[in-house]
Amino acid sequence: MEPVSIFYRTLEVKLNTGPDVMDITSELNRLLQASEVSTGVLSACMVGSTGSLTTIEYEPGVIEDFKAALNRLAPPDIEYAHEKAWHDGNGHSHVQAALMSPSIVLPVRNGVLKLGTWQQVVAVNHDNRPRNRSIEVTVTGTA
Repeated sequence: MEPVSIFYRTLEVKLNTGPDVMDITSELNRLLQASEVSTGVLSACMVGSTGSLTTIEYEPGVIEDFKAALNRLAPPDIEYAHEKAWHDGNGHSHVQAALMSPSIVLPVRNGVLKLGTWQQVVAVNHDNRPRNRSIEVTVTGTA
C-alpha cells in the first residue's frame, strides 16, 4: 500500500460585492498538480460566514440565473434580525451563505479533478461589500 500524503495551501481571492461568483477551477488544478497526488480528494473551505463554494456551469446566463435565485431565497431588501444587532446591512449575506456551504470535497483521479464537462468550481461572496477571501485547500491521497 502506498503512503498517503497530505498537501495544503491557502488560496486568496478578491471578490466584488455579492453575490459575486468567481471560477477557481484552474487555481485548484494548479494546487492539485503541486500536490503530486494521483488518487484521493481535494477539499476546500472558504473562511468566513458570508462566503461559499459550489460547482456550477460557469457560463454568463447560468451565473445570472444563480445570482437571481440567491437573491430570491434571501433578498437583500428585507429586514433581518442580524441587522438589528449589528446594523451592517448584511443579514441576507449570512443566510445566503448558510443555505449553500463554505466547503466542497472533490474526487481526484489520475491526477485531475473528477468534474463533469460543464462543471466548474466557484467561490461566492454573498456580502454587501467587496471581500478578500481565504480558501483553505487540502489534498489527501496517494501518488
